[in-house]
Amino acid sequence: MKHAIQIENLVKRFGDVTALDGLSLEIEEGEIFGLLGPNGAGKSTTINILSGLLTPTEGSAKVGGFDIAKDPENVKKIIGVCPQHSAYYKYMTGRENIKLFGDLHGMPKKLINERSAQLIEKIGLEEAADRKSDGYSGGMVRRINLAMALINDPDIAFLDEPTVAMDPQSRRATWDFIEEFRRSGKTVILTTHYIEEAEELADRVGIIDHGKLIALDTPQALIDANGGENLEDVFIGITGRKIREAV
Repeated sequence: MKHAIQIENLVKRFGDVTALDGLSLEIEEGEIFGLLGPNGAGKSTTINILSGLLTPTEGSAKVGGFDIAKDPENVKKIIGVCPQHSAYYKYMTGRENIKLFGDLHGMPKKLINERSAQLIEKIGLEEAADRKSDGYSGGMVRRINLAMALINDPDIAFLDEPTVAMDPQSRRATWDFIEEFRRSGKTVILTTHYIEEAEELADRVGIIDHGKLIALDTPQALIDANGGENLEDVFIGITGRKIREAV
């Protein structure tokens, strides 16, 4: 298989704090990759570097074959990012927020209209799409952020805590949506504090702590190798704490 992402000895320091400490990782095209770890482990820092929001202190990375330092513009063309903290304009409707990101990607108006309508249907927000988004619940905002990230039909999607604040029904619908997106040949990098989400969706899981990769395999292989009943048992055994203690 081809690599969607290649990371080699990535280091990121913020003053005296080392957020990433020699991270090396390869993610294959067409897989859902779960990136797990406590808060401060380096998950969001990794995503921010790969998406061009941060510059690494040391090391290198390629996204879709493009070097993040030498060819950032081509990287941005093929990715979509759902950030950890919701980003949207409260005075605009959900549909307008989604369309705005289509405009920022330079998409044709007709395609923006088509894609936004498709995404609104898929995330189940037809009734609320044309209301001002300042009245949206936290879960509705997350669904709009997901649609904003995918409006350009990216080859690679970085989904940083995409289902936080969602009710169980919306979370399950979002899981189905992510799986459908992957079935179209896309690559998904998923961070989550709902460890059952990674166990359900991810083809492979990488656990990082203190900026280092400390475990990497399929969910079932990690469970078998560590003698746990589920992935949360594995996480506790490796890191010494429950994943939700970090929320």
